[in-house]
Amino acid sequence: MRHEPGLTVPPIYTPIPPAIHPRHAAVEAHTTAWAEAFRVGSDELRSRLLQHSIGSFAARILPGGREEVVALVSDFVLWLFAVDDGFCEEGALGRRPGELAAVLHRLLRVAQNPEAPMLLDDPLADGLRDLSRRVSQYGTPAQAAAWCDALREYFFSVVWEASHRSDATVPTLSDYTLMRLYDGATTVVYPLLEVGHGYELSMHERGRQPVRAATEMASFIITWDNDLFSHHKESRQDGYYLNVLRVLQEERGLTPDQALAAAIDQRDRVMCLFMRLQESVLDQASPQLQQYFRGLESFIRGSQDWGVSSRRYTTPEDPADLPTCFRDGPSTDNDEPLEIPVISWWWDLLPEPARIMPRPRVPMNALLTPTP
Repeated sequence: MRHEPGLTVPPIYTPIPPAIHPRHAAVEAHTTAWAEAFRVGSDELRSRLLQHSIGSFAARILPGGREEVVALVSDFVLWLFAVDDGFCEEGALGRRPGELAAVLHRLLRVAQNPEAPMLLDDPLADGLRDLSRRVSQYGTPAQAAAWCDALREYFFSVVWEASHRSDATVPTLSDYTLMRLYDGATTVVYPLLEVGHGYELSMHERGRQPVRAATEMASFIITWDNDLFSHHKESRQDGYYLNVLRVLQEERGLTPDQALAAAIDQRDRVMCLFMRLQESVLDQASPQLQQYFRGLESFIRGSQDWGVSSRRYTTPEDPADLPTCFRDGPSTDNDEPLEIPVISWWWDLLPEPARIMPRPRVPMNALLTPTP
């Protein structure tokens, strides 16, 4: 298979300072032991995943959270990668949406009812059973239900992705954006942000349009960044792959470098909108909502720090050209809505005075926090 030339990903804009949980090394050790105890994934896949510093990723997502929940997030992310890599991207089921849906439906039942006598000799089910019990142990019944509902969204979206993989089709940018809000599994982590800090966001605040929009914006930023950082790895695999750079090339007839610039412009515009919308809401926000927004910020920045430093994307055997620092200002001053119908409503929520660009909060080219 002929590979596209490697792309140089420039430093990207982030106004969010870095942070990591002080017990990150202990979390890493815990997840290694957990993955081995439950035999998550094949031996080869598990060995590979354990080199990706997933414990440090969780420690960046919840830098001030309860250690037992940071460990839960770490274990869960490794489990998700085992499903995504083992079933969807590298396994035969990733091209058989009907069969994949059946397998994931059974796993969803295990998450909903870990006591159900099914898939008893399946390592992935055993690991998910343990994760579900811990979510219920540390969280409220409503948070456990929200976690299961988000897992259903993730499963549904990867089946949708498998249908494109089966037919080797590239979705439209609007469809890809909608798919990416869920198939990046960001929504499954959001309930754990609350659990990690021991609070529960009220339904009144959770259901407000600005809060829903900010949550979707965080998913957009995290997954667009992931597409930038993972493109090198994905484009060098044999067979079909989905990435916003490929979608933009297909839909707009762009070169790889032009698609990279377009994707950065999109994520910068959403990042600016996220910060402005947050500033417009926080004055009237409860302490719980304020903490929720801080959690979204930590998730965004943690994904960035981990994405440019993890072996998963740096691929040292065939090095990706990823940045080692971030920039303090966006690449554009365009504050118009993106021409993506499924998300253009986000801009309607911004009060007119909030259209002023947010002040940067980190110095230009601030060096990344080293990955432990």
